[in-house]
Amino acid sequence: MPVPVTLTDGVVTLRPHRHDDAPGVLEQCQDPLSVRWTSVPVPYSLAEAEAYVDETVALGWLADTEWSFAIEAEGRFGGTVSLRNEGAGRAEIAYGAHPWIRGTGHVHRALRLLLDWGFDTQGLTAVIWWSHRGNWASRRTAWRLGFQVDGTVRRWLTQRDEIHDAWVGTLLREDPREPRSTWLECPVLTGDGVRLRPLVPDDAPRIQEACAEERTQHWLGQLPSPYTLEDAHAYVESRTSQLAEATGVTWAVTAPDDDRLLGTIGWFNWTPGAECEIGYWTHPDARGRGLMTRAMGLLTRHVLQDPGVARVTAYAAVDNTASRRVIEANGYRQFGVERLGALVRDGRADMALYDVLASAVAPRR
Repeated sequence: MPVPVTLTDGVVTLRPHRHDDAPGVLEQCQDPLSVRWTSVPVPYSLAEAEAYVDETVALGWLADTEWSFAIEAEGRFGGTVSLRNEGAGRAEIAYGAHPWIRGTGHVHRALRLLLDWGFDTQGLTAVIWWSHRGNWASRRTAWRLGFQVDGTVRRWLTQRDEIHDAWVGTLLREDPREPRSTWLECPVLTGDGVRLRPLVPDDAPRIQEACAEERTQHWLGQLPSPYTLEDAHAYVESRTSQLAEATGVTWAVTAPDDDRLLGTIGWFNWTPGAECEIGYWTHPDARGRGLMTRAMGLLTRHVLQDPGVARVTAYAAVDNTASRRVIEANGYRQFGVERLGALVRDGRADMALYDVLASAVAPRR
């Protein structure tokens, strides 16, 4: 039976819990993100926090069922990490972060310490990670640690009388403790009187407005009809999945002095080092202002450097003159027409095919 130990990398320390951690546990468990993604009781009291640090943690060590550590960094309680003993050299990793420590990199350090101890001292051969589907912060943490995301398990994780879909991943003792795949970034881009920023859940109402509008519905025949707020939230979620799976990057288009979403633009269909495609749509509020034309130019110059491609393509229905003007204004040349290549609301339409080569686009000074 293991006994509680103290581990440190010189920046972060993992140590046994103390009674005076209870106020920090209370703050953590009342935090909205903890409530959303974990199974902490709601409401959560100081008495429950005290029972956790004084009794629950000790019982886990005593019964050899869960090896829990308090995170300490900068002299403060920062959360809890643990390995739940599944027997036969297997364990489940679990962690919860106090709000102050998120984004500091300390939780990643704590989990590295925990895994090293589990594999090297406890003789673990495999660690499993579970998370509610949609908890991208947890998934990115697991990705950074080298976990392989093995898939989605439907209706698996319980949370306060509900059952949710779950992500699951594994890390083996012999696996490198580093990302196994690419997770793309979505940097803020500014220039030419336009600003491109990452999509956020609060954009959903504007997305719903635009994608339910008649003109957008006509030219983007793949959109659900009617297009609901739930569809908009699913779209935002899918753009984060796009980053995690390294299939493309999508930005919200805004004015420099107004953060309201005025459209989206992104690249996808990426062949590393060779080419990618740019696609976009515009909110009715932004039409006729030249905003998407400038956004197209800004993104075209960006993708020729990062991810770095030699050719960028863009397509529009032959009769969608507004979209074709956006493309042509940025130096794209038409190289053909795909008959019935565009899906529109009332069927199929011919699609104009455009591209631009890196050699034809001068960098903006």
